[in-house]
Amino acid sequence: MGEQGKVMLRVLVDENGLPQQIELKESSGYDRLDKAALASVQRWRFVPGKRNGVPEAMWNIVPVNFVLE
Repeated sequence: MGEQGKVMLRVLVDENGLPQQIELKESSGYDRLDKAALASVQRWRFVPGKRNGVPEAMWNIVPVNFVLE
């Protein structure tokens, strides 16, 4: 279909490294790619952020690139 682009997501990662909330920050311009990025990131596991050495829930910006090669 020739669709490619970058989706920017805002992800709340909890202290266990699991995504708790995901928001679309910037669309790729294609609904299909935006939905695929949201579904994929929901299954990802992250290294949680730490404050004073203690894991803590934090918001992060996560880019997802779709590139045709």
